[in-house]
Amino acid sequence: MASTYEDKSLKVFSLNSNNELAEDIASHIGTKLGKCTVSRFSDGEIQINIEESIRGCEVYVVQSTCSPVNEHLMELLIMIDALKRASARSINIVIPYYGYARQDRKARSREPITAKLIANLLETAGASRVITLDLHAPQIQGFFDVPIDHLQGVPILSDYFEKMNLDDIVVVSPDHGGVTRARKMAERLRAPIGIIDKRRPKPNVAEVMNIIGNVEGKTAILIDDIIDTAGTITIAANALVEKGAKEVYACCTHPVLSGPAIERIENSQIKELVVTNTIPLSDEKRIDKITELSVASLIGEAIIRVHEMKSVSILFD
Repeated sequence: MASTYEDKSLKVFSLNSNNELAEDIASHIGTKLGKCTVSRFSDGEIQINIEESIRGCEVYVVQSTCSPVNEHLMELLIMIDALKRASARSINIVIPYYGYARQDRKARSREPITAKLIANLLETAGASRVITLDLHAPQIQGFFDVPIDHLQGVPILSDYFEKMNLDDIVVVSPDHGGVTRARKMAERLRAPIGIIDKRRPKPNVAEVMNIIGNVEGKTAILIDDIIDTAGTITIAANALVEKGAKEVYACCTHPVLSGPAIERIENSQIKELVVTNTIPLSDEKRIDKITELSVASLIGEAIIRVHEMKSVSILFD
């Protein structure tokens, strides 16, 4: 039986993106989700009603900005405004998956930087803190002028593979940008790393060029932050097998899995894909190859530590 959190000034609310995760987070903390309703006017506009007093409370709102991204983002912005007008002492936004993060710089002329735009919108609406998990680019933290706690999924994913007792592991980054993430997992698993050297002719289209590192006869674990259409990860898995890898596992924090992703994973050389529940998996995505791990205890512990003004950095270990 879960214990009850003593401090009644801490309130946790959930919107529509990931209610099951929010329930688990609240359960870990030892509290119940706050009462609110999210409804629609006849023309589709969002209406939010907070059904309990939150005056003077420290409020935590759990909402991944996953598909449908714009709907979930507007829900979050409207909720922040409602909390601000209801005199919440602080409005802490828990975004397990931060959408629009892949446009974090101007790679070409006349491109927006949507990761910065979303940060501006959240702050302007009234957010006083952000808790998130595995941003697509760590520098996105600098887009915020409010405190941000950037949690990591590597410890959860690494623990899972460590318990599998796999032999002769090599941890592989599917691109140069993910080398730091792969190295963190490799250190935990006491394994070497490999890198897929690829080029991307256009968005969501990847072409493998070369494999850096020895993978022959080894058990390869591919790690990424996001798997969207699964083109990159499945091409990488197939290339690893062609180069002599004994078997290939894959993992990511955020299973976007849009378009042909599930079909590609089913038909790939990936033996098992391990993901977290920052984005809820629909029934058609719950295939035998996919294993889902929960981040509820990690986020719940982060909320408790922020509320009690304790260090959050211990959660990175």
